[in-house]
Amino acid sequence: MTDPKNQFSIYFHVHLVSDSTGETLMAVMRASVAQFRGVSPIEHLYALVRSPRQLDRVMQEIEDAPGIVMYTLVNNELRAQLEARCAQLGLPAIPILDPALTSMGRYLGIEMSSRVGAQRTLDAEYYSRIEALNYAMAHDDGANTHEFEDADVVLVGVSRTSKTPTCIYLAQRGIKAANIPIVPGAALPDDVLNLKKPLVVGLTAAPERLVQIRRNRLLSLHEDRSTDYVDEHLVKDETIQAKRLFARKGWSMIDVTRRSIEESAAKILNLLADKRGEHTL
Repeated sequence: MTDPKNQFSIYFHVHLVSDSTGETLMAVMRASVAQFRGVSPIEHLYALVRSPRQLDRVMQEIEDAPGIVMYTLVNNELRAQLEARCAQLGLPAIPILDPALTSMGRYLGIEMSSRVGAQRTLDAEYYSRIEALNYAMAHDDGANTHEFEDADVVLVGVSRTSKTPTCIYLAQRGIKAANIPIVPGAALPDDVLNLKKPLVVGLTAAPERLVQIRRNRLLSLHEDRSTDYVDEHLVKDETIQAKRLFARKGWSMIDVTRRSIEESAAKILNLLADKRGEHTL
């Protein structure tokens, strides 16, 4: 129970899985959460999920951070796969459009089109978001670094600092975002170190938090052996070296330890606006 003299938030993970941009899911989730006082969702958005391989990756993320799953998937096989995996994990999987579509179809006496993203108007803004989403997926986890100069934002950070979901969230705002991990003992490519146009942001987190997340990740992969990946002293050294790199390159830095994806993205959008000179006094 919450003491009115000492208000605090109950944090929980909510996973939004969509075969389109995910905006419908985001709107419904936020409208629902607004009805509950003292709760703060940690949002994980997975957009354009249209293949079993993509869904497998999503489920790995859900296993790492169990929580409520809300989805809009048209493909029946993907829906069945998602629901079965969530049932195994004991997590609720909520198809948010089903009640409305079922009632409307019954009233109209016709079947729905099962067209992916049918609720989206194909305007310039929509195409911009789709382009940004495609860019984020093609430049995730250090892929195609030779094209990073075309990005609006490039995120750099050690493993498990929410680089990928933050890029996807930014893509929902039409921002082309790429990301690359800092791997111990390996230098970043010159393509990244010499970037001129994009805003480069370093993401960091408290070592103890990183160790916890990484251990959960290994457990989800049925790996319980002690490795350098979760060694507290080595992880601490990783974060120190990362911060030194950010300072040396003059990159902005965000500590994501206590930030939701939405909060980190909001900070990045502000930094980008400052870089572009869009903020006025």
